[in-house]
Amino acid sequence: MTGPAGTKGVFAAPVRRIVLTGFMGSGKSTVGPLVAARLGWRFLDADDVIVAAAHMPISQFFAEHGEPAFRETERQTIARLAGEDGLVLALGGGAIEDAGTRRLLLTLECTLLVHLEVALETTLTRCGSADPTRPVLADRANLATRYERRLPLYREAHLSIAADSLTPDEVAAAIVKAVSGLAS
Repeated sequence: MTGPAGTKGVFAAPVRRIVLTGFMGSGKSTVGPLVAARLGWRFLDADDVIVAAAHMPISQFFAEHGEPAFRETERQTIARLAGEDGLVLALGGGAIEDAGTRRLLLTLECTLLVHLEVALETTLTRCGSADPTRPVLADRANLATRYERRLPLYREAHLSIAADSLTPDEVAAAIVKAVSGLAS
């Protein structure tokens, strides 16, 4: 972690929303509800919002419409949700690759972008080898390349937490502590 209260960037106003990013298996969907409960906020997973709106699982969306169409839907969904106050939002692992989404989340006032960093080996352990709900995981030949391409983008976040050896409660506590430090 870097910067005041473990963060990069300047926060002139209190944090009103937290966005979690990281590779699949980093714990975004597990940690997000814990952080939201501790803060008395709402939790949403961007992938769940997309699934509900599309009336189909992400794997089916990928199969029927392709990854570019999914990424555009994802970008629009995040842009719509990113302005909500009292929200912890978990992003899909690839959302950070969109430059517009990344710029929005890094510059949107009162928004703390948090990267949950895990090693690729941790992803494979946590996600298993054949999760049909994760189309990116199915592309094993390009998985390491995708991970390496995304890692520097994730690390642009205001806060990075090495989550490999921490429990979800420990990660949530670190995020809440960082938010509390920004409020003082």
